[in-house]
Amino acid sequence: MATADILAPQDSGNTDSENKYHPAAHLALAWINRYLMGDPTVATILAESFANMALEGNEIAEISGDTLRRILSGESVSDCNVLGLAWTIRDMEEMAEEEAA
Repeated sequence: MATADILAPQDSGNTDSENKYHPAAHLALAWINRYLMGDPTVATILAESFANMALEGNEIAEISGDTLRRILSGESVSDCNVLGLAWTIRDMEEMAEEEAA
């Protein structure tokens, strides 16, 4: 799975934070890795879901799908996008649980 060395700082325009990324990005990436390792089909299901929603104009899905693809391929990804992907997946899980209840 992806390691922390793929994290790249989001350009905030603040020179004091140059080459630094959000400290929670490590935790978010670790959470995403655990989530993806739990079921070998989950990455494919997520990628397809994001692609379908992106076709409908959902910008969050478009960014999340690209972030997922970059993580899976070991490409550099911004800390902001990793945090957003983790949050989006958690929201999707919560919605699925609410619908099942």
